[in-house]
Amino acid sequence: MIYRKFGSTGKEISSLGFGCMRLPEYEKNGQWVIDEEQAIPMLHRAYENGVNYFDTAPYYLHSNSEATVGKAMKGIRDKVMLSTKIPLEEVNASGDYRRVLEKSLKKMDTEYIDFYHFWGISKAGFDEKIMGHNLINEALKAKEEGLIRHISFSFHDKPEYIKYIIDKAEVMETMLVQYNLLDRGNEEMITYAASKGLGVVIMGPVGGGRLAAPTNLSTKLTGKSAIATYELAFKFVLGNPSVSCALSGMGSMDMVNKNLAIAGEENPLTEEEWKQLGVAVDQLKKFSDLYCTGCEYCQPCPMDIKIPQIFNMFTYYNVYGLTDHARSEMKKYLSEGGKTIKDCVDCGNCESKCPQKLEVRKQLKRVEDILTTI
Repeated sequence: MIYRKFGSTGKEISSLGFGCMRLPEYEKNGQWVIDEEQAIPMLHRAYENGVNYFDTAPYYLHSNSEATVGKAMKGIRDKVMLSTKIPLEEVNASGDYRRVLEKSLKKMDTEYIDFYHFWGISKAGFDEKIMGHNLINEALKAKEEGLIRHISFSFHDKPEYIKYIIDKAEVMETMLVQYNLLDRGNEEMITYAASKGLGVVIMGPVGGGRLAAPTNLSTKLTGKSAIATYELAFKFVLGNPSVSCALSGMGSMDMVNKNLAIAGEENPLTEEEWKQLGVAVDQLKKFSDLYCTGCEYCQPCPMDIKIPQIFNMFTYYNVYGLTDHARSEMKKYLSEGGKTIKDCVDCGNCESKCPQKLEVRKQLKRVEDILTTI
């Protein structure tokens, strides 16, 4: 296992982290329970091969994940770092911070949490809940008392708000954000966070499973012999010099073993190779036969056709070779009443506004025909 400096925390973190949201579970007497005969050996296997960061949350796995993780870590608690989160929807006053924290401590049967995250925050949640209820002070009190070791946040909002949060709440020590070959929106802010001394953990390194599908993407991007797409995805994330750890939600022992093999490589990618891979992804998009940048200048459509969303589905199919995902996304879009070219009133506003000068109406028909028949 390769270890990396975890920002300014003074910790060394394994390049692979264990996301404990997909452990095997089953239904028993109308209740969901974690299959601990499978799950605990998976967690131990990861630890025995060098993983030292385990991430859970109160609602994972029908609210059972924290307890199983705590149980698995008995006997090795001082050798691992445990991460969990505070859901802001449970916070309506400053005292709720301690109440929710103590609930997690009890479920995990531990005296402290290494990295306690404000969970999935947005700018609005940060302003209204964290700053509005003075939760930073509550976090600092918990840290002083040894109930938590580090103050962290996970994030789901526009990338530029990461800077806003880091600059306004200077106590943040680590962050957890999405980043992968398909979604590089947070890339600039990942670099910024690292420059401010934050440790950076990545969720969704394989795009929520999209990059786990077999494709010839690695050959397209590198011109070399093909490797598994999920392996390329991990190498890309770990190749970013500002990333401390890639978090994987592992649901089987086979997945644990595969991820351990990738994370154990001394140099997954050099910084130069990482940069070249990013450029190759951008070029691949540009030279596809439909290059929509997702700028949304064509929006709003008077008939509410989600043009960038539909064209992005085609990118999955045409650029990345993710045929099944593209098809399922279109099926979902249609099932939710999404508007299509059939609803178009031929106003042409989209084409007059498109910086790429795309024949939007013609391309919409072509894309929809392909994605509904593949």
